[in-house]
Amino acid sequence: MLTDLTVIWALLLALSVFIYVALDGFDLGIGILYPLFPQKKDRDLLMNAVAPVWDGNETWLVLGGGGLMAAFPLAYAVLLPALYPPIIIMLLALVFRGVAFEFRWRSGSRFTRRAWDASFFWGSLLASFMQGITLGALLQGIKVEGRAYAGGWWDWLTPFTLLTGVAVVCGYTLLGTCYLNWKLEGAIQTRVRHMARRLGLATLIFIVAVSLATPFLTGEYYLRWFTWPSMLVAAPVPILLALIALSFARSLFAKRRDWAPFALALAMFALCFMGLGLSMWPNVIPPSITIWDAASPRSSQVFMLWGAAIMLPIILSYTGYAYYVFRGKLDPDEGYH
Repeated sequence: MLTDLTVIWALLLALSVFIYVALDGFDLGIGILYPLFPQKKDRDLLMNAVAPVWDGNETWLVLGGGGLMAAFPLAYAVLLPALYPPIIIMLLALVFRGVAFEFRWRSGSRFTRRAWDASFFWGSLLASFMQGITLGALLQGIKVEGRAYAGGWWDWLTPFTLLTGVAVVCGYTLLGTCYLNWKLEGAIQTRVRHMARRLGLATLIFIVAVSLATPFLTGEYYLRWFTWPSMLVAAPVPILLALIALSFARSLFAKRRDWAPFALALAMFALCFMGLGLSMWPNVIPPSITIWDAASPRSSQVFMLWGAAIMLPIILSYTGYAYYVFRGKLDPDEGYH
């Protein structure tokens, strides 16, 4: 029973992290795009595109972090000291970004508005980059001795983590352009669509680079991707990714279905997420701590599962309702502040 609950909680946390990446990813990507739109009216449009949903998107980050602490306390206890610098920078960046979101509309001068615009951009960029750094540090492995972190203060900073950091920034920016293509129209939509074409190519290059580097981080990753018969399980991921990438490229040249590039970009992210899961499973902290090693007692998992059964449908419902209410194209003459 404990094993079953542990797997269920691992899947729930993976789902929470992916929903966060899917929703807050485009949100952060729009912030990264900010300097490319110097005119106030364009920046107002970008803000209004995400104003109704941005704070709800970050609910999933809180859910993922809280769930990790409760369901896998050992993993939480090891990850935090191993990744204190990038996590703290990410949280501070999200704070400055959130404050900028609200105070920009109340700025009384051009100078203060530009200051909040800069906070919005740098908060989005740093949060995205640090999330990529955290992903790379987890993938490359964390040194553990006696159920405690045994590495150094700077172990998280390596060429591979810098690669994953830039890759996540590029991927989030792609999601941002695709979401704006869906929500906007006219000249600014044409502009973001052209950006999406270039960012799509760059993102695919980074996906290939990270995918080629990851199997050589540990022997376990290599065996899973390049030996028989393990490769039969992993092989569909890159094949499907290539097919969806082709469909994504075609969708950017289509004149209809503005939602399609965003949906296909999310599908590419989902396949990348599956690839990461296949590489790491069943480890929650590679290369030595599995989900069963890190799991909380059965009584705790049962108690939390009842809470998740109640809260997850509520969160999914109000998230879906928010997107339903604010569906359709954005009216440039209307704002949400």
